[in-house]
Amino acid sequence: MEYIVEMLNITKKFPGIIANDNITLQLKKGEILALLGENGAGKSTLMSVLFGLYQPEEGIIKINGNEVSIKNPNDANALNIGMVHQHFKLVHNFTVAENIVLGLEDTKYGFMTLDNAIEKMMALSEQYKLKIDPFAKIEDITVGMQQRVEILKMLYRNAEILIFDEPTAVLTPQEIHELMHIMKNLIKEGKSIILITHKLNEIKEVADRCTVLRKGKNVGTVDVKSASLEELAELMVGRKVNFIIEKPELPLGKKVFEVKNLSILNPYSHKPLVKNVSFDVHAGEILCIAGIEGNGQNPLIEGITGLRSIHEGQVILNGEDITKKSIRKKTLAGIGHIPEDRHKHGLVLDFDLSQNLVLQSYFDPKFQKYGFIQFPDIDEHSKQLINRFDIRTGKGVRTSARSMSGGNQQKAIVAREFDRNPDLMIAFTPTRGLDAGAIEYIHKQLIELRNQGKAVLLISLELDEVMNVSDRIVVIYEGELVANVDPKVVTENELGLYMSGSKRGKMA
Repeated sequence: MEYIVEMLNITKKFPGIIANDNITLQLKKGEILALLGENGAGKSTLMSVLFGLYQPEEGIIKINGNEVSIKNPNDANALNIGMVHQHFKLVHNFTVAENIVLGLEDTKYGFMTLDNAIEKMMALSEQYKLKIDPFAKIEDITVGMQQRVEILKMLYRNAEILIFDEPTAVLTPQEIHELMHIMKNLIKEGKSIILITHKLNEIKEVADRCTVLRKGKNVGTVDVKSASLEELAELMVGRKVNFIIEKPELPLGKKVFEVKNLSILNPYSHKPLVKNVSFDVHAGEILCIAGIEGNGQNPLIEGITGLRSIHEGQVILNGEDITKKSIRKKTLAGIGHIPEDRHKHGLVLDFDLSQNLVLQSYFDPKFQKYGFIQFPDIDEHSKQLINRFDIRTGKGVRTSARSMSGGNQQKAIVAREFDRNPDLMIAFTPTRGLDAGAIEYIHKQLIELRNQGKAVLLISLELDEVMNVSDRIVVIYEGELVANVDPKVVTENELGLYMSGSKRGKMA
């Protein structure tokens, strides 16, 4: 059998952890091989070894049957290997074209020229049906468009072996569908793809074979057509995963939270980002705000939590108007917040795990005495949370937040916010980028909060999550609420029409 890529007996260690433990992975020419595993299973590390970002302690890599040494990404590019990283590597104030040619610029009399490059880019974008505007700045285009730029950047460098690291973690359902289509086109053109993911539906849709990693070890490679979703999930997590969300019927409790006629303006253009939004959440209820990304969810939640100023309207918690209170006072009044951007608003990446777990409560009397922080007490408390929420780390409480996998960073935020037992939990895309086991776990935690009579405000882009977890759904489109529906009655298709602005429903 001719393999285009062979990674044989790869071992990669970091302090306190074996990220890849004697892993063998083989990619055939012209196939999509899915690399599946829980957060922290070693998938990104293994691909970073192939792309030259890390050097393995043991093992060899063969490309087209020849053993190669890949010391850095330039070596990888020379071997026609390209990689789209989970967090895109783009310069935000450069144009699309400038990002694509970065490092391979054409010059004339010492000045950069883009004419030939743009011609080649447009030919590639036509060939692979990746429409782009070469003159748009990265900061002005959608996340889905940024991903196209990353793909074109690989193709511009003549990559034959394409690595996609969690490519759909930040995309809307429509953009995911487009990306799957693009991948199939790339295979038709003779490329070979390794797709790192933990979304089982995507694997079923595009992959030929699937290699599963668990806790740094290869636990097997299966043919995707003959494997069921349940089998793939069990291989990944090491136990049966329940895809059906069990949620007892509860009578509605008192009104815990209310937003009245809330409007938020763009601070520069003064155009409305959120227009006259009103809704309430009751005890024992999960209310989901559904919508396509960029329709006002972010400014709405930032306004509620105090990260952005409110132009008009009120935010009421337990009957008290908290609109003008400081962020800390809002938090102490009983709001928990799992933010959309875990790096920007959820964690201090250069702090260790124990410090991150008390960001909202280090001033509590149990963690300080006479104004001095009691670190042993914080460490003890953090160890309990690490065990309770199964946060996987290399160095326990001393692990730097930056060095943790995305899923474990998310678990740390969930642990901190749930530990405070808030009356209202605001969960903004809490399962984005998580694996099946972690998603199941977070859904259980949210439902447990609801069952305890707390109010949950869930903001989600995943239709499955919207339909299965929520008790009631309001749909946001261009900063306005356009529908208020019951998930037991509404269809996914109807919800999609509300989300795209093609249809409006009653808000009562």
